[in-house]
Amino acid sequence: MNRRTLLLGGLTLVAVAACERGIPTPTTTSAMPEHADPLAALKAGNARFASGQMTHPHQSARRRQELADGQDPAAIVFSCIDSRVPPEIIFDQGLGDLFVIRTGAQDYDALIEGSIEYGAIMDHTPLMVVLGHQRCGAATAAVKSLEQRAPAPAHLADVVEALKPAYLEAKQAQWKSLDDLIEGTIRAQIRLTVNALRADPPLASNSKNNELRIAGAYYALDTGIVSWLDQ
Repeated sequence: MNRRTLLLGGLTLVAVAACERGIPTPTTTSAMPEHADPLAALKAGNARFASGQMTHPHQSARRRQELADGQDPAAIVFSCIDSRVPPEIIFDQGLGDLFVIRTGAQDYDALIEGSIEYGAIMDHTPLMVVLGHQRCGAATAAVKSLEQRAPAPAHLADVVEALKPAYLEAKQAQWKSLDDLIEGTIRAQIRLTVNALRADPPLASNSKNNELRIAGAYYALDTGIVSWLDQ
């Protein structure tokens, strides 16, 4: 996509390297311009958020008016419904910058998959991020239900069933406590979701043609830092 081939203005290599190491380093960049590298923009925005130096870009009345007739987000974020992990805030983005899909622990079915495909296929959005997070409530409930063999109520049972593959993968790794198993399940769910999306035929085609990048990420509630699992 030549419309987004230039690096984000004002983003320095030092800031990117620091963010990848988990060190929140503020930058002077305050938005995600049309020609930005979207991954670099998200890293820079999270660095601003984690360091408490957010710029709150693209949140003005003028921006709202500019978007009234159309949109062209630079990234798709598929994340959990957890109220502590709003993508626009933790990446310091604004109106029109992100497509956001949120379900419990990034669980998805055909309807959710259609929403995910919309941004990537119809709008040609070049980046998709699967964002899991520390102490995920849905993953915690699923692990406890499966460990205790206690059925979850109502449709939460469907969420538990959807997270069972991640739970079983985490069980194969070394873990000493329930918290370890929950953490392992959260990270396994990110990986499995990334792999499933990469295998989705329309998304796989875009990915093969270098039109779409699908990356996994993990948000730490304690620090506000997003680490990237597939770099």
